[in-house]
Amino acid sequence: MADKRDYYEILGVSRDASADEIKKAYRKLAVKFHPDKNPGDHTAEEKFKELGEAYEALSDADKRAAYDRYGHAAFSNGGGRPGGGFHDPMDMFSQVFGGAFGGGFEEFFGGGGARRKSSGKQRGSDLRYDLEISLEEAARGVEKELEIERYMPCDTCDSKGTKGSGGVKTCQTCGGRGVVSRQSGIFIQQTTCPECRGAGETISDPCKACKGEGRVQKESRIKLRIPAGVDTGTRLRSTSNGDAGVRGGPAGDLYVFLHVRDHDVFERDDSDLFCEVPLPFSTAALGGELKVPTLDGQSSIKIPAGTQGGTVFRLREKGMPALSGGRRGDLNVRVQVEVPTKLNSDQQEKLRAFSESIGVHNSPMQEGFFEKAKRFFDL
Repeated sequence: MADKRDYYEILGVSRDASADEIKKAYRKLAVKFHPDKNPGDHTAEEKFKELGEAYEALSDADKRAAYDRYGHAAFSNGGGRPGGGFHDPMDMFSQVFGGAFGGGFEEFFGGGGARRKSSGKQRGSDLRYDLEISLEEAARGVEKELEIERYMPCDTCDSKGTKGSGGVKTCQTCGGRGVVSRQSGIFIQQTTCPECRGAGETISDPCKACKGEGRVQKESRIKLRIPAGVDTGTRLRSTSNGDAGVRGGPAGDLYVFLHVRDHDVFERDDSDLFCEVPLPFSTAALGGELKVPTLDGQSSIKIPAGTQGGTVFRLREKGMPALSGGRRGDLNVRVQVEVPTKLNSDQQEKLRAFSESIGVHNSPMQEGFFEKAKRFFDL
């Protein structure tokens, strides 16, 4: 499976694109995949979030420089810890478009409704967590307990941000809408209210524990069920396990990106597995049974007499399970004939006699090769 998509690829721009080109590309695609324009379309919603993440990274000079140098690792602290959340894609959209068409997003999308309009509750950021698992865990599925540091609801003020009931008032600057409008020629630009920071409310007696935000940063444990069949690059979403929202706002989501460790026996290609197994010289010549490893334990394959090195035997449905629940992949076993390296004089003599007795006509590969290459030899 493919890894996390390149931000430049998501926006459809080159790596040397200018800031204006990046913004133009984002504007075009964000409108196309906006959830209000595609109600109920989960794929469009995911693409919209992906666009917001890509634009946030590439529109900031420092973040873009870090991404160009380190890739997605620039936004991960390593060791399985989240690399800090990206902003809500709706907020990113709002920053870029504002109310550029006079009446906000509801007019822009033909009456779809502005999602962020006067909610008074600022959503928490989505978080990213990189998790490494073994091939066996990817094959069978596993439950993991994640330790992450995130914003959690403040217990002192019950997420209200204030000590008393009279401390919360509607913001006078934005009238509770969370945004302020500014006329610029024929356009109306909307930006987050600087007084309430988008909450639509102000607090006169903020809670000392959370400083009025209604949330505090702390370590938390989250259990995550990983289904069988995942691969490197698989992204799992844990709903509402991102940062808590401001003063009771909805929590963001936690996105877990999986990395399957390389295995010391098996190599993987989608749902198929491959491995190499040594085959004794005598078994290759005479035939017999060869024990081979599988993810389900030991199995065996029947070796025909005269098996050549490099022959591949396929064990059906002994590979990885399909993430979609379809047919399981196969295990492909390539045998490598193992030639004895330590022979005593008696064994060497017997082997010479054996070699002379069979002749070239009992060695089809050798016979075919010399037939094609005889012009290079003095025969």
